[in-house]
Amino acid sequence: MRHLLATAFCTAALLTASLASAADLTIRIDDVRSDDGTVMVALYNSAGSFLKKPVGAAGEKAVKGSTTITIKDLPAGAYAYAIYHDANANGKMDANMMGIPTEDFAFSNNALGKMGPPKFDDAMFTLPAAGLDATVSLKH
Repeated sequence: MRHLLATAFCTAALLTASLASAADLTIRIDDVRSDDGTVMVALYNSAGSFLKKPVGAAGEKAVKGSTTITIKDLPAGAYAYAIYHDANANGKMDANMMGIPTEDFAFSNNALGKMGPPKFDDAMFTLPAAGLDATVSLKH
């Protein structure tokens, strides 16, 4: 019984410690051109997964001018995000026949690529345990 109680207390302490280190990422997205649709964000934690397999995602109803999205309870570490304004609410980033986005988009650090999206290292930022407030501008 004493061993069971000790295990329960240790487990509770570890859970409390892990929750205490969970960080929130709040992103203010500026230059939203309309209230139509949703602003979507995908979060990545490595160059290998960048723009392929997000570790988190969120969306908020678009607010003309500025929309804010918060992703909660993230471990501190290196991340990059990609954002797009799904103005027509079809659930995907629209592009023309050449693959050029026709909906507004942004990457963390306002990173831009050459002839395509930026590299993870250009968009990468460090999320501290205390959380982070970031601002990015949509590209039209």
